[in-house]
Amino acid sequence: MNTPLLQLDPPSALTALRAGDCTLVDVREPHEVARMAYEAPGVLCMPLSELERRHHELPRNKDLILACAAGGRSMQALQYLLHQGHTKARNLAGGMAAWRAHGLPVREGG
Repeated sequence: MNTPLLQLDPPSALTALRAGDCTLVDVREPHEVARMAYEAPGVLCMPLSELERRHHELPRNKDLILACAAGGRSMQALQYLLHQGHTKARNLAGGMAAWRAHGLPVREGG
């Protein structure tokens, strides 16, 4: 698997989300999302722990961007989805850490 081709940098991801071209699938756990969430259109929360059971809910006609805190869990999710036949999926390089480092919008919880 050629992983560099399966990566998307945060600014490119936000541009695609704002254009409505894709769905960002946040695979972090609910308590992590409650503390800090991606502030962008087209975000769907589906924890990695639920992915195997719920992956059929993901659209197959749109590009998917898998995201987590730093990129590890989302890469696991990406590999799983590719094995399930999703061909339009990529990993958000660096996850939330890279998103914030680029100064992109987040929603902070209490």
